[in-house]
Order: sequence, then C-alpha cells, then structure tokens
Amino acid sequence: MLALGIDFGTSGARSVVLDSGSAVVAHSRHRFASGEATSPVAWQQTLWRLIEAIAPPLRSQIERIAINGTSATVLLCDQNGQPLVAPLLYGDDSARSALPAVKAAAPPESPVLSATSSLTKAMGWYQTLDSAVRSQATHLAHQADWLAALLHGQSPASDYHNALKLGYDVGALAYPDWLLSLPVAPWLPIVRVPGEAIAPILPAVAKQFSLSPTCQVCAGTTDSIAAFLASGACDPGEAVTSLGSTLVLKLLSRQPINNQAFGIYSHRLGDLWLVGGASNTGGAVLQQFFSAEQLTELSAQIDLSQPCPLHYYPLAAPGERFPINDPDYPPQLTPRPPQDREFLYGLLNAMARIEAEGYQKLSSLGGPPLQRVYTAGGGAQNLTWQRLRQRWLSAKTGRTIDVAVIAPHTEAAYGTARLAMNGLSQFTELRSERSKN
Repeated sequence: MLALGIDFGTSGARSVVLDSGSAVVAHSRHRFASGEATSPVAWQQTLWRLIEAIAPPLRSQIERIAINGTSATVLLCDQNGQPLVAPLLYGDDSARSALPAVKAAAPPESPVLSATSSLTKAMGWYQTLDSAVRSQATHLAHQADWLAALLHGQSPASDYHNALKLGYDVGALAYPDWLLSLPVAPWLPIVRVPGEAIAPILPAVAKQFSLSPTCQVCAGTTDSIAAFLASGACDPGEAVTSLGSTLVLKLLSRQPINNQAFGIYSHRLGDLWLVGGASNTGGAVLQQFFSAEQLTELSAQIDLSQPCPLHYYPLAAPGERFPINDPDYPPQLTPRPPQDREFLYGLLNAMARIEAEGYQKLSSLGGPPLQRVYTAGGGAQNLTWQRLRQRWLSAKTGRTIDVAVIAPHTEAAYGTARLAMNGLSQFTELRSERSKN
C-alpha cells in the first residue's frame, strides 16, 4: 500500500508518495507563478499536475491521500463547492473590522481572537457581502478542505488542526455553543480527526488518473503541522522551528497552552499537544532585500566574533502574531548600515532573538523545558543563522540547546503522507520504539 501526501504552501505545492515503511517512492513539486498562490483555479490545476507527475504503476497502488494547506486560508463556497468570492489567505487581515464581533462572542483565550483567524474572515464575509451572494453561501472551507473535496466529491470536511482558528473546541472535539450561536454557523464544516478517512475517491477522478478506486481521501492538516509531523519529534520538550517565509515554533507538551496576549495556541496531537505560534518575521523579509545568492554570499562574510549593534524587529509589513500579538506592530529595520553584510547580520540576529524569546515565553507559561530543536524550512541550511540561533537559545534557556539537528525529513508533504498512512497514532508508536532502544 502507498500513501500520497500533498503540501500546498506559500510559494508552491509538493507531493510525496510513501510505502508502508515510510520510504519515499515518488515526489514532485510545482512552484507558483505570479497570481497562482491566490487562485483556486490554479490550485486545482496544480493538484492535477502533481498527481499526473506520479508514474501510473505507482498511482494504482495509492490507497490513502491527505492534503495540507496554509493555516486560516479560507474559501466561501456554494452548494456545489464553487468559491463565491476570492479566497482570503493566511495572513490577510482585511476582515479586521469583524474582530469586535468575534471578541464579543469568543472566550478570552480563544485562537479566533485575531484579525487573520478563519472565524474573523467568515464574520467579515457575513458583514460585508451583498445579500444575494451571501444567500448562495453554504460552506466555509479551508484550503486543504476544498482541495480534498475535489478528490472525494462530497461537501468540504475539515480537520481539527485547520478548524482550531475557526473556533472548534479541540478538547471536547465539538463546536462550542458560543460559535453555534453566530450567524456563520450554517457555513461550518464537519470536522474530522487529522488522517481520518473522509470518503473514497470519486470514480471519475480515479479513472482519469489511474488511481485505485478504493483509495480513501483523508482529513488533512496545516502546512506547519505537516512539517512537524515530518520531523520525527515525538517526546514532550522536543520542538520544531520552521524557517520559511515566516518563523513558526512548535513545542510538544503534555498540556495545552493558550494565551492570546502573546499569540500562543495549542493544537491537539493525539495524546499530546503542540503549542507555539507563528511570527511574521522570516524568509519573506530577507527576500525583500536579498536574492538567494546574496544571502549565501553575505552570510559567509558575517563576523560572529563581533557583537551585533543593531536592534531590529524584521517584518515585511506592520503586524505581528507571536511572541508579540499586535496587528499594528511596526517593522523595525533602521538604521541600515552601509555594508549589506552588516544589515543582514542585524536581520538574522533579530530573527534568532525572536525565536529564543518565543521558546522562553512558552516555558514561562507552563510549557516543558526545551530539550531539542529540530530545524526545518529553507533557512535551515544557513550556518550563520544556525550559530546565532544557538547563541540566543542558550542565553535564554541557560543551557546549550542543539539547533543543528536538521529534521531528517523537512518536507511538509512527507509529514502529510505519514499522516495519511498512519494517522496520529505515529506519535505513540515512535515513543514506543525509542523506549525500546
């Protein structure tokens, strides 16, 4: 049996096919052209392209498929699953005028209390859409939900990772009463356990792509959790830092931590909790100023024996989510020194500081002591950034934290394929294997 995992991230989409031993037997990728990251039509074309890239003999052996998408990227659909308006992407805060209505309904520590949450976006649509358009709306779907529905043909079903920022109670595994009293309640999707089978693949899709007619389409997850699933981390105190377009911290804990003042929320992960948050700093800021070649060249020129005199807070635009939660928080990128390498030093040093402050905040709020940090994402290859992170984490925790542990698998598509194959039981199994060794 084979399992297919598909990752829709911020810059492109990837697929990985695993066998029952978690070995990669096929993979492909597609980088988004201009406009494709925001276009459902392009998403669908990309989905078909990724499946077509798998050799037909392998396609026929795929029995489980799961898809991840960017967290809080949502669509409003009609009864046929067709988007009625343009989707709102993960970082879009254009619905912030609806936030007071969300605050009036939701508990004080709910993850929905953000200008970019799925629920805020849904309430924004309800408040601003023309009544004729609104009357056609029947389903709210996250990116992963909508893409999976293209494969199984039923109404979009979500998972409790994507649904967290919609207000789903991941402790009780149910929508809370306060959410069901809101006017958007009729749009709420059914929520499944990540990795749980939703429905068999549509016969027409199976025939078109020579897929097994018994293949099950499974509930997915978010892109950052998929990257965590790929890492192999399974014990409380282990964490994954994803150095991608943004800076995402995830720490395994036995207890949930939710604190909206600092942008901290907890995802349920089987019998454990994945606590953390996502900062808007990261690779997207670096790409505003430097090409990939310049980043490599200039990073090698930075003299780490000299202290960095610059105190930046690198953001591509105003607004921060974690460890400061302020939609108006301003970027701090001045003064800019004349030497590009010194400017880059200031940016990387600040990002390393923000990561360390994030883990320090999690610890101070009851998280387990940080034991190990796996590193994923494109920034994981930057040795200068790695050394700065080591320096800051050691300073904030008072002991040496190894950040050079590159996750053996960093592709979110790999984690999604593991989710499709084994569900969330993989954590119990991994811990059992470690205890034997």
